[in-house]
Amino acid sequence: MFATRFERFGPPEVLSAGEVPEPHAGPGQVRIRVRTAGVSPVDLAIRAGKSRSPIALPHIPGVDAAGVVDEAGPGVSVGDEVFGAVDVTRLGGATAEFAVLAFWAPKPPSMPWEQAGAAGSGIETATRALDLLDVREGMTLLVDGASGGVGSLVVGLALARGARVIGTAGDLEFVESLGATPVPYGPGLSSRVPGRVDAALDVAGKGSLPELVALTGTPSSVVTLADFSGPSHGVRVSVGALGGEPDGRHGLAAAAALFEEGRFRVPVEEVFTDAAAAHAAAERGPRRGKLVVTVSG
Repeated sequence: MFATRFERFGPPEVLSAGEVPEPHAGPGQVRIRVRTAGVSPVDLAIRAGKSRSPIALPHIPGVDAAGVVDEAGPGVSVGDEVFGAVDVTRLGGATAEFAVLAFWAPKPPSMPWEQAGAAGSGIETATRALDLLDVREGMTLLVDGASGGVGSLVVGLALARGARVIGTAGDLEFVESLGATPVPYGPGLSSRVPGRVDAALDVAGKGSLPELVALTGTPSSVVTLADFSGPSHGVRVSVGALGGEPDGRHGLAAAAALFEEGRFRVPVEEVFTDAAAAHAAAERGPRRGKLVVTVSG
């Protein structure tokens, strides 16, 4: 099969197209013919040689994908359209003709492939964090780092739960377009955040935890996705979907239902046909949602 892969770690230019062996679905998995694949921070870190996990070369980047089922798995048949993410042990494989998904959900017929391919691990990561904070109707949630791939998903899913969302970012216009109250990021948050804050989620990992604790009044009302010093502040660290417990994954199906109700979308900034160009754009930042690579039409 064809795939985008790299044989040495380095900048986006190490990515190239070539032939690789086909993967096959194992127990509890499905194989899809990939239509679109997302570009995530983990993809950039692995390609640059900064992953904490050992990575065998050559490596195919991409943890999120959407496509048509080619080898059936639990609850789906060949020909079904699905979206999801790869197994944590692979940490890649999506930017290819075929990919094996470890968790997935049926793609709503009206959901564009670009949104579906970008969504898998980010939706589950966002859902897990919102569950930890017990975000629900009437609450006010502060999202520190609301404009990126995961942060923008958090905003949409929190609003769908009926919460009021305050989002920090450099691009305030984009955050406002998501439906959140925009606030400039950086030190001095307490002087800029309007009204009370019931819970806070740190997506950026830029050292804001003490201020977030002060704003909410208690460390138990703060979760971080990106600052591993969290425990020293009494703050919980939520691992991403790729490192979580499989039985706890329920975000994709819920997000698909919200999409069909017109209450949720996946913000996509740009769609590429070239993975190297997508990686280069992701490294330039800052993001306005997700970047996506079209693999097949």
